[in-house]
Amino acid sequence: MTYIAKADEPTGCLFCRVGKGRAAEDRRDLVLLRRETAVLMLNRYPYTSAHLMVAIKRHAAQFRDLTPAERLDVLDLTAVAESVLEAEYHPHGVNYGLNVGRVAGAGFPGHLHLHLVPRWNGDTNFMTTVAESRVLPESLSATWTRLRKAIAKLAKAGVKAKPKPKPARSRRGA
Repeated sequence: MTYIAKADEPTGCLFCRVGKGRAAEDRRDLVLLRRETAVLMLNRYPYTSAHLMVAIKRHAAQFRDLTPAERLDVLDLTAVAESVLEAEYHPHGVNYGLNVGRVAGAGFPGHLHLHLVPRWNGDTNFMTTVAESRVLPESLSATWTRLRKAIAKLAKAGVKAKPKPKPARSRRGA
């Protein structure tokens, strides 16, 4: 309800504000990791636990507007997000989403950001559609703490991004 009450009242750009923030504000802003030109953060209004976003710090609307360094940071943080989701939450799949423009669903049109939504067999994603509710098994604070620790552990181990093992081929539908 907090979001719904203020949905039509954007007060500046979230990603510009967070991008200019400092490490001391990371917990408040749900920032998990910063790069020179981009950030990895939790979505404050997630579709499921560990719903992540990668956003550039500078206000730019599309990939063609990004510098090579910004594109590299976005892809690097996406790889880190994949690794930390796999290490900590073991999803069966991930939805990736980019909404460019308000009519495409962008909550902050004009500022490119990528959503990573982990998915599991039998998850409760249908609740959003049929019951107009979201079901989250842990708080944002617990998720932030858990993922920050996992990122630190991966960094200490020198792990960048591991390819996910390919699932065994099914004989059904062959």
